[in-house]
Amino acid sequence: MSHVPNRRAGREAEPRANLYDEVTHKIIAQLEAGRLPWVQPWSNGAAGAGPCAGMPRNAASGRPYSGINVLILWSAVIEAGYSSQGWLTFRQAIAAGGCVRKGEHGTTVVYADRFTPEAEKARAREAGDDARAVPFLKRFTVFNLAQIDGLSGGVVPEPAPLPEREIVPVGESVIAASGIDFRIGGARAYYAPEPDFVAVPPQPAFGDQINYYRTAFHELTHATGHSSRLARDLKNAFGSKDYAREELVAEMGSAFLCAALGIVPTVRHADYIGAWLEVLREDNRAIFRAASQASKAADWLLTRHVEASAPDGALVVEGRAAA
Repeated sequence: MSHVPNRRAGREAEPRANLYDEVTHKIIAQLEAGRLPWVQPWSNGAAGAGPCAGMPRNAASGRPYSGINVLILWSAVIEAGYSSQGWLTFRQAIAAGGCVRKGEHGTTVVYADRFTPEAEKARAREAGDDARAVPFLKRFTVFNLAQIDGLSGGVVPEPAPLPEREIVPVGESVIAASGIDFRIGGARAYYAPEPDFVAVPPQPAFGDQINYYRTAFHELTHATGHSSRLARDLKNAFGSKDYAREELVAEMGSAFLCAALGIVPTVRHADYIGAWLEVLREDNRAIFRAASQASKAADWLLTRHVEASAPDGALVVEGRAAA
């Protein structure tokens, strides 16, 4: 009998601490083992050739997952060796004519939202102030397309990955459309917050020239934190925990951008793993916040790329969904 998730339980709000702890402990274990859940040795091959590059997405709607769900689903793809980044809920698989294979187990993703209890609304009315919303997390179970047989339609096809080449036009477009002062030259890659510019070495300086784009996206993710953009705190002393948190955002932001554009992500700063572990061990919500900020940074850059490509508004960047 196929594994059927408890749909009612899957949609009930879970104790937040349990979910935060569960996900954080798993990522800590991966980091301790020397594996970064946002950087994996994916192939660019077709089905059957090992895990494929790309952002995990709901295969029914085509919408990519965001935040912590990207790390959860990427980890599942690598652990199981799935050849797809497409996922469906049990009901979506049935609606598409498919059937989850016997013995297959789903992967839990989470959905964060806020709601206002009726009692709080009543209190606010009596007090004449604003009602306070309560944050909550929900669990959803999804299955990789590689776990489902008989899909007959209604599934978005896998995107074709880009080849590794010296000039990646879509990468150049993202850089140009950002509007960020992007300077090429010198021997270091960095973002300077006060004068607000990104600097990277020229592409021939990179042994593997695709790393030019991976590095550019890392620094552009930092730049999205400027007060005129997403307003993250970038005034962090080197070696501090806040510095490590921002580097974690930039690492994942680069990985999310690369995957969205068909470029295989790689680690830019493995020497920060120890600092990231320290941050995650003392705060079970740190990886959730960092993944969320990385998704927002990637969305900020991708939205401007789409707007520049379609100034008449014919195209839009799809919203992110939990399932």
